[in-house]
Order: sequence, then structure tokens, then C-alpha cells
Amino acid sequence: MLLALFTSFFKIGLFGFGGGLAILSLIQMEVETNGWMGQQEFVDIVAVSQVTPGPIGINCATYVGYTVGGIWGSILATLAIVLPSLIIMLSICKAYFWLSKRFKGNPYFEQTLRMLRFAVIGLIASAALLLIKPTNFIDSTSWIIFSVVAFLTILPNFVKKKEGNKISNIQYQISNIFSHPILLIVLSGLAGYLIYG
Repeated sequence: MLLALFTSFFKIGLFGFGGGLAILSLIQMEVETNGWMGQQEFVDIVAVSQVTPGPIGINCATYVGYTVGGIWGSILATLAIVLPSLIIMLSICKAYFWLSKRFKGNPYFEQTLRMLRFAVIGLIASAALLLIKPTNFIDSTSWIIFSVVAFLTILPNFVKKKEGNKISNIQYQISNIFSHPILLIVLSGLAGYLIYG
């Protein structure tokens, strides 16, 4: 039973695209095919998965695993659903580091990475634009906070580090410190609390 649980959730982790809600149908299909629980019990597990912290797909796998095989079942189901993504990401990172080392100094490779940076900025900006709604931006102060955070986020892409130039190196270090995502989240939250709290 534990092997079937691991195999099922490994398949779900490997072929489930689109996030937690998108893979719920795959989880339900595996649960019903293997006869692990009824539909009402699965619906209850999904409801509990939604209110607990963390990704819904992983939470659901953990609860199904626990229902089917106890503690070991929950550990195996959680590991199985995460393992394919972990293997894929480690492989991509390994390939990236190998390519970076092999093509270091290659102007075409460097230019490609530089352009990819701007593509990522565009993707993040499009996600941010989807969140711009009257309920989130209630006055000009919230727009100022958003603009400052956006500026600090993209700043390191425009500040270059030059060997032997202390001023440019200091500017580069400062831009990296002030664009750290955790620092920006904390400072934004603090600004929101002090202004609107």
C-alpha cells in the first residue's frame, strides 16, 4: 500500500502542472482509483488543505497519505509529490552552473543572461500589474511605496560593478543590499503599518 501511495503521488508531482488547485483532480482520480477513501472524505481533506498554511497540493498529499498509511504514509506522499520538482530543479541548476562555467566570458552567453534578467523583470511586473486594484492602492502614498519598491527591485540591473573602481563597487553593494526581497517586504509592511495602522 505504501509503494502504491508513493507511486501515485510521484506521478502527480511529475505530471501535475498549474499549481495546487490544478492537481486536485489528479489526486482525486488516484484516490478513487485505488479506493483509499470516499468522495465526501476527500472533499473534507481538500477543505482542511485550503485552510492550513502551505501549498494546497502538498497539504492534500500529506493528509491523504496520513489517512491511508499513517505517519509513514504522510511522509511518503509528501516526499513523492515534491520529489519530481526537486529533481528537475536540481538538474536545471546543475546545467546552468555547468554552462556558466563553460561559457564564462562569452559575450553571447552574457548578453543572453542579461536579456533573460529583463524578461524576468517583465514577468514580475505583469504579475504586479494584475494586483493593482482600487482596493490595494487607496491613495497616493500607497503608489509611492509601490514605486520605491519597484525601483529598488530593478536597481541592481542598472548598477555595474567595475574592477578597481571603489565607488562603483560600493554603489553595487548598496544596490544589492537595498534590493533584497526580504528587506523590501519588511520595510513595505512597516511603512504600511506606520502609515495606515
